[in-house]
Formats: sequence, C-alpha cells, structure tokens
Amino acid sequence: MMKQETVQIECVINGIKMALEIPALVTALQVIRDVLGLKGAKEGCGIGECGACTIVVDGKAVNSCLLLGAQLHGTEVITVEGLATDKELHLLQEKFIAHNAVQCGFCTPGLLMSAYALLEQNPHPGRDEISKAVAGNLCRCTGYQQIITSIEAAVSSGAGGEERR
Repeated sequence: MMKQETVQIECVINGIKMALEIPALVTALQVIRDVLGLKGAKEGCGIGECGACTIVVDGKAVNSCLLLGAQLHGTEVITVEGLATDKELHLLQEKFIAHNAVQCGFCTPGLLMSAYALLEQNPHPGRDEISKAVAGNLCRCTGYQQIITSIEAAVSSGAGGEERR
C-alpha cells in the first residue's frame, strides 16, 4: 500500500494561527470538518453547486468542497463557527433566527458565510445584491424570502464592516 503524501500548511482559521500537516489531496472541507472538527460547513453536493460548504477565504465566499486543503496555505479563513463570540451571536445569526430564516438548518451555515462575505465587501447592499450573493446557496425549506429579509435586517442594524458586532 502506498503512503499518502502530506503537505504542511499555515493559515489563520477563525482568528487562530495554525500550522497543519494534511494529506495532499484532501479538500478544504475535509480539513475543516475532519482535521479541525468544525462541523458547520456541510458537504451537500461535493461539486460546488449547493453552497452548503461555503466558507470565507481572504474575504471571499468559496465552496470549500472545490478547494484543496493545501490551497488554504497563507490564507485567512472564517467558518460559521468564527462568526459568534463566546458571549454573543453575530448580528446575521441573530437576524436569521428572528426572521425564521432557519428551517432544517442544513444550508444555514453556507448562507450565513455568503452573507458575511457580501457585507464585508459592501456594508450596505441592496436587495438585488443580496439575492446575487446568496444565489449559489440552495435552500429547499425557506423559499429565500426569510433569508433575504434577514440579511436586509442585519444591514439595517449595521452588520457590515467594522460595525458588525
């Protein structure tokens, strides 16, 4: 049996600097879930179509199932676990709860991360920009109205940029 090649990576995940040795051919999703034990990002489709595995890498929402773990080297990564502090939920999370945007919950982490990346880039997006930002996240339960309303409510409450907590 052949020994699997490994690679060394260094990155910042949810504000914590990490040095990891990982199998060379694993996805970023596998690193996050299986190596680090952060279970928020989910594998839905495995081909980048559903958005359940969305994380934020260097400020951009990405499908972690399409990214090799080695590509995380030198990056700053935020997963849904990194949104809340020990004391409070992120404003986006609060608004998702308040506006019933959480049904079964499978897609919620990916939607939150897509919304977070949008608000980091544009603290005051309009409805069309919000819709476009979450277009890569499939949700079978909500019909998206509550999701978009939740993000709009977070924008109105100052969730973007430095005002987000």
